[in-house]
Amino acid sequence: MTKKRVLTGITTTGTPHLGNYVGAIRPAIAASRSDDTESFFFLANFHALIKCQDPKAVHQSTKEIAATWLALGLDPEQATFYRQSDIHEIPELNWVLSCVCAKGLMNRAHAYKAAVDANVAEGEDADKAITMGLFNYPVLMAADILMFNADQVPVGKDQIQHIEMARDMAQRFNHLFASKKQPLLTLPNYQVDEHVAVLQGLDGRKMSKSYGNTIPLFLTEKQLRKHINKIKTNLLEPGEAKDPDDSTVFQIWQAFANEEQTAEMRQAFADGIGWGDAKGKLFELVNAELAEPRERYNDLMERPQDIEDILQMGAAKARKISQPLLQQIRQAVGIYPLSQD
Repeated sequence: MTKKRVLTGITTTGTPHLGNYVGAIRPAIAASRSDDTESFFFLANFHALIKCQDPKAVHQSTKEIAATWLALGLDPEQATFYRQSDIHEIPELNWVLSCVCAKGLMNRAHAYKAAVDANVAEGEDADKAITMGLFNYPVLMAADILMFNADQVPVGKDQIQHIEMARDMAQRFNHLFASKKQPLLTLPNYQVDEHVAVLQGLDGRKMSKSYGNTIPLFLTEKQLRKHINKIKTNLLEPGEAKDPDDSTVFQIWQAFANEEQTAEMRQAFADGIGWGDAKGKLFELVNAELAEPRERYNDLMERPQDIEDILQMGAAKARKISQPLLQQIRQAVGIYPLSQD
């Protein structure tokens, strides 16, 4: 049976939070256990440099995110778990793809257009403070994907364009340098899970580091309770019915609860449960799921060399794929030893 290759990148900026866990980490780890899937997970630390020029923050985030995925059950023996910067073939493929990618395609990238629009709206030069890293970001993302001939890339709707761009670059490369019968680069497909929860944050907006409204994943019990108690609610008193579908407390509850627990809490809202009681129950539910992973996470954070060893093992696995493919790519574009003439 041919396994489908699924590739997921995690940018190493910031500390993982409940929204990351529910929306990406938990479903990705579950999917990696499927017998018909070959999973690749990488720490996108080159991408991090686009957003963050704080070296200590990038380094610390790399450690925290690696420890998070491992603590939550990612099996590095089953999946390929590596750091982007350890795969030296990726930046080389990035350059090759840059030489077949049309600039006009990059001009249409959402992130670049948004940055330009923001500058123009403020009366500034259109390209003020826009780096080539931001402009070329989709090319590096394409290199990440095409380096391992991924079949599927799970993304949010805002990232669909990047997968389509990767397909465009792969098609152009194959047209120029490979035979129709034996293309070198696989055209990837995006996978958007419409049922993945997008959690609201403490202020009711989408939980996001950029809003500063997150609940970090591995807080201590005391800190977790404190953060949950900060969740914004309305002024309805105990005894007054509350709308669960307009409540951040209920939304997070639903992301962690089973069907029976969800139905019970929905009824409790109808019966007028007090916000203090609801938040207390939410803390107990979330803490129960995260208690054991929290212990594993804290243990791993004290053993950075062990994390490094796991990442190096993953890099060795990954390079068994990337090295021979890059040799084929080099041969195809004419970069190979003269002794082969």
